[in-house]
Amino acid sequence: MSSIQQKLTSHIEQIVNPGETFKMVVTGYSMLPLLGYGRDTIILHRTTDDEDIMGRIAMFRASDGHIVVHRIIAVEGDVVTLRGDGNILQCESSLRKDILGVVESVVRESGREVSCLSRWWRVRERVWLTMPMFIRRYALAIIRRMANLKRRIKG
Repeated sequence: MSSIQQKLTSHIEQIVNPGETFKMVVTGYSMLPLLGYGRDTIILHRTTDDEDIMGRIAMFRASDGHIVVHRIIAVEGDVVTLRGDGNILQCESSLRKDILGVVESVVRESGREVSCLSRWWRVRERVWLTMPMFIRRYALAIIRRMANLKRRIKG
């Protein structure tokens, strides 16, 4: 993430009002294979307190202050549990007030925009998330190596 992007992201609550949208370039590997480092741009919208966010990919402020994008896997009262699709075991907890927005669509490297509520996206999510963990582990190792190789080739 560039220093300008980091500064903007750290103040996203003041910049974007609930219900409005904003774009961010994906800068990590934790959401592989659905979201890729540097290849995808996510379009998020600021959530409202009463919005259903279960199962959605969300941007949240972690306890250490960092901004993270992971999938919501549980909501219990005001506590939200999240995990990256590319993380096998690690989960984070956050307060509902720290959810900055949910991903509504993804702009691919080709420029094509894909809605996260479309049938195609939901099928891809379901296939990946229902795959046994030991298979996901090996698939992620291959996907990460291919992504790193592609980044090195691009220069």
